[in-house]
Amino acid sequence: MAKYYLNYLDELESEAIYILREVWAQFENPVILFSGGKDSILVTHLAKKAFYPSKIPFPLLHVDTGHNFPETIQFRDTLVQSLGVQLLVGSVQESIDQGRVSEEKGKNATRNALQITTLLDAIETHRIDCAIGGGRRDEEKARAKERFFSHRDDFGQWDPKNQRPELWNVLNGKHYEGEHFRAFPISNWTEMDVWNYILREQIAIPSLYYAHEREVVWRQESWIPVSEFLKLEEGETVHKKKIRFRTLGDITITGGIESDADTLEKITAEVAAMKQTERGNRSDDKRSETAMEDRKRQGYF
Repeated sequence: MAKYYLNYLDELESEAIYILREVWAQFENPVILFSGGKDSILVTHLAKKAFYPSKIPFPLLHVDTGHNFPETIQFRDTLVQSLGVQLLVGSVQESIDQGRVSEEKGKNATRNALQITTLLDAIETHRIDCAIGGGRRDEEKARAKERFFSHRDDFGQWDPKNQRPELWNVLNGKHYEGEHFRAFPISNWTEMDVWNYILREQIAIPSLYYAHEREVVWRQESWIPVSEFLKLEEGETVHKKKIRFRTLGDITITGGIESDADTLEKITAEVAAMKQTERGNRSDDKRSETAMEDRKRQGYF
């Protein structure tokens, strides 16, 4: 009998599709957490494959901080329209207006942590029992602790010690009323895997990932884009640089890298030669050694 072999990308794809189908089988009201970044785009693409020829059977949920790149919002709306799926939006600005959270002040103020309250409110409002994310174990040490099915208590909090064992391909999504799970189908993917797969599948991504000219300021060892939300400090100078972004977050905290990579092939080659971590240009991760884990324990993505 002829042997059947999968290459490593096919194996990762198969694993992710299995997890997505398990989510649909075990939970009543799942959503995909969609940020407009490459990882959530990849998860959405895999969900499209997992349920083809049907449409993706669950909505996309975007937590809108109000400080997004305009290109991200435009891409989100175009993708949702092309897929014909429902889009749920949680607004951080509404959370601020309602007094649920307080705006940070100061030079490096960000709405990143404020998303936690908005996200948990959206989960409660829409009675979501599983939120599918694009987190990967190679991104950050806190995310390396996550299981495929990651339990959250009735306050939305994550306890790394309270994770279910995952033997072989057995995933346990049982939970009490008010609790929910986060599912991470691309946990085992690396940044290099993501780009190789995007290249292979020719997946559309926001123009921000490609090299382009933009006005930026050098801050916290990164090129931070100039925007209406950025307040220049004394001694800071606006430069015009050809940059691209390896990871997408709020426009106020996402640093770019100087690059000439304006095609998927060039991006893939550039990533292969990188020595800095993918999130090395995210100022929200530089607040402390445990910045990501602290946020995740409170209910972050």
